Amino acid sequence: MTTDDEQIRTLILRWAGAVDDGDLDGVLADHDDDIVMFDVPPPYEGVRGIDAYRETWPSFLQWQTRAGVFEIETLDVTAGDDVAFAHALVRCGERERLAEEPRARLRLTLGLRRRQGRWVVAHEHHSFPLVEPAPAPEDTADGRAGADDRITADDGGTADDRITANHGGTGN
Repeated sequence: MTTDDEQIRTLILRWAGAVDDGDLDGVLADHDDDIVMFDVPPPYEGVRGIDAYRETWPSFLQWQTRAGVFEIETLDVTAGDDVAFAHALVRCGERERLAEEPRARLRLTLGLRRRQGRWVVAHEHHSFPLVEPAPAPEDTADGRAGADDRITADDGGTADDRITANHGGTGN
């Protein structure tokens, strides 16, 4: 592991500790003034700038300190000379719910850049996987839920159709 990797890992673990402790100043530290964040709740276009980023945190931190867990489980860092990225799986949720669903994880991706000799977070993305309940066997043509079952989109198409339309792929 390089020194840059270690510095970034320390920065991210310190940030996660601040989230878990409900420390807004610690959450904001080491973030670029022009941060872009895509979060689980809206706005769908994300938030841009440190002031907008700051505004997203108080209600979450209030909930977090009462009932939540925010713990990095896995963290991978890749650093270049001036840019880096990291991705992590985070135990994020109420303790009781995490006990009921022990595999539930928040997915975290961070983009960092070196500014004036130090690493800062320039991009942050949080997501949870869309988990649909498996169809009951009587709801499938052959009586089994299988890999060919698709999530139906609001317009009647499938999620694969929507991905294909948005990204120009074949959907296969």
